[in-house]
Amino acid sequence: MDVLLWSRLQFAMTAAYHWLFVPLTLGLALAIAVMETLYVVKKDDYWKKTTQFWMKLFAINFAVGIATGIILEFEFGTNWSNYSWFVGDIFGAPLAIEGILAFFMEATFFAVMFFGWEKVSKRFHLISTWLTGIGASISAYWILVANSWMQHPVGTTFNPDTVRSEMASVDAFWEVITNPVAVSKFIHSVTSGWVTGGVFVVGVSCYYLMRKRNVEFARKSAFVGAAVAMAGTMAVMLSGDISGVHAAEYQPMKLAAAEGLEDGGRRAPFSIIPGVEIPGMLSILATHDIDGYVPGINDIINGYTDNEGNVIPSVEEKMEKGRTALAALEEYRTLKDTDPDAASIARSVLEENVQYMGYGYLESPEDVIPPVDMVYWSFRVMVGGGMFIALVLLLVLWFGYKNRIGEIKWLHYLAFLSVPLVYLTGQAGWIVAEVGRQPWTIQGLLPVNVATSSVSAAAVQTTFFLFLTIFALFLIIEIRIMINAIKKGPEVE
Repeated sequence: MDVLLWSRLQFAMTAAYHWLFVPLTLGLALAIAVMETLYVVKKDDYWKKTTQFWMKLFAINFAVGIATGIILEFEFGTNWSNYSWFVGDIFGAPLAIEGILAFFMEATFFAVMFFGWEKVSKRFHLISTWLTGIGASISAYWILVANSWMQHPVGTTFNPDTVRSEMASVDAFWEVITNPVAVSKFIHSVTSGWVTGGVFVVGVSCYYLMRKRNVEFARKSAFVGAAVAMAGTMAVMLSGDISGVHAAEYQPMKLAAAEGLEDGGRRAPFSIIPGVEIPGMLSILATHDIDGYVPGINDIINGYTDNEGNVIPSVEEKMEKGRTALAALEEYRTLKDTDPDAASIARSVLEENVQYMGYGYLESPEDVIPPVDMVYWSFRVMVGGGMFIALVLLLVLWFGYKNRIGEIKWLHYLAFLSVPLVYLTGQAGWIVAEVGRQPWTIQGLLPVNVATSSVSAAAVQTTFFLFLTIFALFLIIEIRIMINAIKKGPEVE
């Protein structure tokens, strides 16, 4: 348990730290591409200098983000080797493609974008800037394919001879990379990055407006940043709706935890806060039907009948089938070389129950319940923070359109405070996604308590505090460099 706890803490810390940099990379990449497009179209050097300032901040963030991503991938092998063995053929493929294709594309065009201003033509430089952002998004897609397979495993079969989950064909590979959860999660994650990058640009611009510095630069930058962030907000809302439907279909316990829904039913209410509900709204969000059935925590534990009329077994029944699958697997591996007939029977029993194999490792039905309070409140921080930020962005766009943004002092403070808030909402979203699917490393197939490596708790504790120290140092350095660059300001006036 100590190894499991510390392995989870270390991975959570690394992932949360890494997500400080990824969304800003995705959002700033789009913002600076838009600004450079304005420079090329308008042939105005003012926009060139503006682009170069934001590009400098992008480069600082990009460099630190790479280091944390590499550490995150290595932890799969060091702390989660059983998981890596079980899914290596599946999980490794998208990560390898991300490194070979997307990351190298991103890094190559980043070099041209940052160092090639006077070395290549305007149009080629503009193309390189856009391709840097596109490469970052493609990189995110392959990472999210791997993550989404853990949320909704598709396109693979369990091989009892190797004790691994494998892709048996090209069609299976395509099924993995077109996983509907991956598509919606990609749109949701990338466009939430647009919101983060856009809000960052707006917040820094309003910092200048508060100090009456670089007013024209700040006014124009804030409008571009708000436009990028608002486009991201609209896409986040759409993809969030789709993600809710996917959660109801593939991870009902996550949805029940996010709503604190103990007993479900038709016309299920949406909880704003404890005691304040909107009748029928959860059914609409989860099934797009006010009469749609949404199971609660107790329904999932005890078994229920879904909207398609399928009878979903209780967790106790799934656990029994899982233990049957594990026993059949052991029997098959013991007898396959000495008694082929008995081994064949054992394999048939395994194949009948393999979809519940992960449940065989659970000790009680209540093990499938994630930390409800954490998931419930994280969901409300995500949604509430997002709504507040959307309102601020609308105000920035309105007053920017009226050419009055420099006059509205209270809006400057709201926009500036939205910068830490947008990071908080992003972290809360990942808590819902990852804590909400506990206890599963792979939904229904592999719980976290059998996914760890055979290492000592002391070793994981040591690296936890080592990484914590290094990450804190990196973050302090990056923030200081960022602040110094912002204080110095753009060279546009």
